[in-house]
Amino acid sequence: MAFQKTFKALSDPTRRAILDLLKNGARTAGEIGAPFDMTGATVSHHLSILKEAGLISDQRRGKYIYYELNLSVLDEITGWIAGLKGDA
Repeated sequence: MAFQKTFKALSDPTRRAILDLLKNGARTAGEIGAPFDMTGATVSHHLSILKEAGLISDQRRGKYIYYELNLSVLDEITGWIAGLKGDA
């Protein structure tokens, strides 16, 4: 895992808010962008960074692309942090 890309992606509050939205299940880019005051291009940029970091995945369903959390990467991060604390 590339921790540098992961932590860079997590450093932005908007991207953390997007991850928080996705904890309730897969959503389209339009659904993800609705609570924010930003353009579709900006939402796409944030989604691209999250995807490149491995924090989300996408799947086409019909004419829409749905984004969801990649729990294996999140498990790897929490395992690494737990190891630092001596909890592993």
